[in-house]
Amino acid sequence: MHGALHVATTGMSAQDTNLKVISNNLANVSTVGFKKDRAVFEDLLYQVRRQPGAESGADSQLPSGLQVGAGVRTVATQKMHSVGDIQITDQGFDVAITGAGFIQVVLPNGETSYTRNGQLGIDGENRLVTSEGFLIEPAITLPDDVTSFTVSNDGTVTVTTAGSGAEAPQQIGTLQLANFVNPQGLLAIGQNLFLQTAASGAPTVSNPGSDGTGYVKQGALETSNVNAVEELVNMIQTQRAYEINSKVISTADQMLQYVNQNI
Repeated sequence: MHGALHVATTGMSAQDTNLKVISNNLANVSTVGFKKDRAVFEDLLYQVRRQPGAESGADSQLPSGLQVGAGVRTVATQKMHSVGDIQITDQGFDVAITGAGFIQVVLPNGETSYTRNGQLGIDGENRLVTSEGFLIEPAITLPDDVTSFTVSNDGTVTVTTAGSGAEAPQQIGTLQLANFVNPQGLLAIGQNLFLQTAASGAPTVSNPGSDGTGYVKQGALETSNVNAVEELVNMIQTQRAYEINSKVISTADQMLQYVNQNI
């Protein structure tokens, strides 16, 4: 069987995976806090027919040798954690992170996850929650009859209540951020949430603006960092690469057909 058939098959498979990554990016172009992915490829094992540097004579060596590759595979997908654009919403419970860091979220099973989606709200017990109803960590509970809710740039949460008059706002908690040595090592589980892994390292939890974290901005949201035009260009390149690999299969088939008909 012609070796080019197998090599081209790996190329088509890799480009098919790349197209899935691109399509997921485009599907989430309007998802708040979404971080785009990119596919990472690596070449496969080589068949070494002549070893580079092997002796070709008494006082001579091969300068390059003869190595035939076996194709390509998709080895990873990387999350690109660049900060998206900040969109002003003027909604009191919307919070955008202007730099590094993640809001901590407690899942129903008690596990801590992390998100860049700052679309917050309150549940029936006046607790600050995500749009999916998951509690944030550390927990922040609003008192009854709140007339104003404020989150400062350093995460300090203050409120005023009905009947407080000219009294100073009451501080009820701090919206802390978690930062990671390698955020690309986080495990994406959907719902704009990530989980800690051995590759990401343990989180460093601090107030916004300290220990390398960004500040928070109330009344704003971080948009997806997907560039639609860039993804469309990548899609065209992927389509052409897929077509080229399919052309290789067609050419190899024609060569085998010629041999079969003439020998």
